[in-house]
This record gives sequence, structure tokens and C-alpha cells, in this order.
Amino acid sequence: MKSISLSGSLRKGVGKKDAKAVRKQGMIPCVMYGGEKEYHFLLKETDIAKVIFTPETYLVNLTVDGEPHTAIIQELQYHPVSDKVLHADFYEVSEDKPFSVLIPLKYVGTSKGVLRGGKLQKKMRKISVTGLMKDIPDHIDVNITTVDVTTPFRVADLNIPNIKYKDSDRTVIACIQATRNLAAEEEVAEPEAEEAAGEAANA
Repeated sequence: MKSISLSGSLRKGVGKKDAKAVRKQGMIPCVMYGGEKEYHFLLKETDIAKVIFTPETYLVNLTVDGEPHTAIIQELQYHPVSDKVLHADFYEVSEDKPFSVLIPLKYVGTSKGVLRGGKLQKKMRKISVTGLMKDIPDHIDVNITTVDVTTPFRVADLNIPNIKYKDSDRTVIACIQATRNLAAEEEVAEPEAEEAAGEAANA
């Protein structure tokens, strides 16, 4: 996985009044759990934006008052009107302990169904995976070359070793929506197939 380094400072207060005050100073209240102890700390709003407003998923090399940690963002709370980040939860991870994280999907190739006039529907942009740090990739390629009306791309078609998926094997990742052009092609193909079958039966 790609990584990014952030530096935070321990929070002195943890109440709502304190949180409101630090937000006015451009800081975001955060908590980190999953390790030996829980940390309440502050990050600059501009720094945490580097991790949030991107399609990538990052491991965060997080330094809190001089102590190094490795973590992922577990949950974010946003303001209901302004959409500004109000709070961030981090989950501390280690090299020898499996953890779950959302990984971006990158679609590659041109599907058979699109070449026939259909429309590609991307059902998922990211997928939840569980594995060790060394096994989790930056992203997962979805080769859509064979995707057609009757042959969607499912979770079972992903081939990443040592990785488990939260979604079931039959969950559709990408499929083809039939358009008028494709429907017309199917209507022409069906009589031709029936005619060929009839000729074979009479032969």
C-alpha cells in the first residue's frame, strides 16, 4: 500500500467545547485505537485533507508527540451542512496482524459488451479486503475485456493471493447494460440462430 506521513499533537481536552475551539484553529480532533493504548490527538485540517480527498487509500505513518505509529483511517465524521471533517478515527495496524481496508478498483481493458454497443456499469469503485500489510496492494485491477450482458465481472473473478473479501464471491463488480443498438443486435441474432438450428435438424 501507498503511505503518507502525518504529525499530530496530543489533545489536552476532550470535551465538545474544546473540540469546537480547536476546529476554529484549523485542527481536527482525532482518536487512534487498535494498539496497546488509545490516543486522542490533533491533526491540521490541511494535512488530513491529503489523505481524505483522493481516490487512493493510504497507510498513515503517524507521529504523535514523537512516537511513531502506522494506521489507517477507520471512520470520518462530517459537518452536515459544510461537509467539513469534524472528527477522524484511526486504527493502528502492524505487519503481523491482518486488518481490513477499502482498496480502489482500477478498470482496465475494453469490454466485449461495449464493443457490441452496450454500456458498462461500474458497480464498485472500492472493495473491502482483509490481509496482512505486505499482501494488501495499492489497488486491484479489474480486467473487463470479457464482460458482456450475460458475463458480468464478479468478486470471484479477482485473483489476489492471500487476500479475503468482505463481499460474497457472486457480488457483481461490473456488468453491461443493454442499449437499443445491442438489443437490436440480439433480435437479429436470435432468428439467425433459430434458422441455423432448423437447417441442422432437417439435414
